[in-house]
Amino acid sequence: MSPAKVDVTKKADPKAKALKAAKAVKSGQVIKKKAKKIRTKVTFHRPKTLTKARDPKYPRISATPRNKLDHYGILKYPLTTESAMKKIEDNNTLVFIVDIRADKKKIKDAVKKMYDIQTKKVNTLIRYTTHTLLKANLSMERRRRT
Repeated sequence: MSPAKVDVTKKADPKAKALKAAKAVKSGQVIKKKAKKIRTKVTFHRPKTLTKARDPKYPRISATPRNKLDHYGILKYPLTTESAMKKIEDNNTLVFIVDIRADKKKIKDAVKKMYDIQTKKVNTLIRYTTHTLLKANLSMERRRRT
C-alpha cells in the first residue's frame, strides 16, 4: 500500500491566487514585502554588537577644571594713554584691555562685579595684540555720583 501520489509539479491556480490577494486587500490585511538592504561594500564584516558597561579603574580627570575666565581674568588692566584719558573725561567712558575670549555680557558683568559700575553700553575692538579693547559707557547714575 503506497501513499497517494501528489503531483509536485502542479502549481497553484493563478486565478485563485489573484482572488485570494484581492480578498486580503479588501479586508485590510495589506501584504507587505520586506525591503532588501542595499549593500554598498563587497566585503561583509560581522557587526560588533557587544557593549560593555563602563567600569573605570581610576578617574580620567583628577579634579574639575577651574574657570580660567573669571572676572579677574576678563579685565586685564585699564588703558592709560592720552586718548583713553580724554575718553574718560569727555565721554564718561572707561577703556580697558580685556581677554579676547570674553564676550560683551561677561565683560559687563566683570565691570559690575569689580568696580560696582553699571555700564550703559560695551564697545569692543579686537587689537593686533591678542587682547580686546573695551570701551564701557557708564550710565547716568554714575555720572551724577562723580
